[in-house]
Amino acid sequence: MIPAAMFEPRPTPSSPRTPLRSLNEVLGSIEAVRNGRALYVLLATFSVAGLLLAMAETALARDNALWGALQGGAALTAAFYGSNAAGLLIMDQTRGQPLREVGQALRDALATAHRLLVVALLVLLTLALLVAALLLPLAASRLPLVGPWIFALTVPVGVVLLGAATLGVVAVVAPLAAPAIWAGCGVLDCLRFLREQLRARLLHAALLMSAVSLLTAAVAGLVGFVVVSGGRAVAALSVWVVGVDLPPQQLMAGLFGYGLRSLGAAGAPVAASAHGMAALIGGGVVFALALLLPGLVYLRGACAVYLALSEEAVGEE
Repeated sequence: MIPAAMFEPRPTPSSPRTPLRSLNEVLGSIEAVRNGRALYVLLATFSVAGLLLAMAETALARDNALWGALQGGAALTAAFYGSNAAGLLIMDQTRGQPLREVGQALRDALATAHRLLVVALLVLLTLALLVAALLLPLAASRLPLVGPWIFALTVPVGVVLLGAATLGVVAVVAPLAAPAIWAGCGVLDCLRFLREQLRARLLHAALLMSAVSLLTAAVAGLVGFVVVSGGRAVAALSVWVVGVDLPPQQLMAGLFGYGLRSLGAAGAPVAASAHGMAALIGGGVVFALALLLPGLVYLRGACAVYLALSEEAVGEE
């Protein structure tokens, strides 16, 4: 069962919503790194999905296409529902509500995440209709005499329509559809919310999501500095203290998501020893954590933008 509080409207604050307040809530997205349950769910999700993808790759290498396709589909399913479960936990944190249990988040994701697929399908259908409508005057531009005039009118209209549609998908639909579902919206409510943002607050939403992207990039840069500096220090200490005879590239490879196969393909020297495998496994754990932290900040920022925009919409009614 989905908690009833999930569908309760967020109370309108006494102070009016201002752009500065919305930006302040976006900057507060760095608090997402303290959401241990969401971090655990995402890490477990990516681990399961990665394992299933590795199994699918092995099956395809053995010419077992059916089993490989099934395992690949299972990997995508695990990644989709696990990410939605983490998103529900992030939404709880953003709304200031008590975090639900991990098991409850998984059950709620299984019950509601399919709405996001329906929304994505309807958005893609709308984009296809838009492109089809633009193809008609382009086809008419091939007519003699009137063709160049039709083309002259089609170019500016097409540039504006397709450019605005691309901006809307990148700045509104892609980042805000999932938070709307996590907040308890149904398919129609989510589509109405997206349509309202595209109609009245496209630039506002785009600027807020740009702030989220910049904050995420800053967090990723700080995490990357920690990984690189710490990795170099540990590599030097490992050679000095442990006495492992490993190429420097192998000691650092796991920190950036590489394995023995990718190193060998790149022509880097590798050592298939126990310490070499341990370095890759330990570095892979660090790489996963370094990848998850900016992801959590981005999800929290998207949830904050959704709540800010939905609150503005309520205040204007």
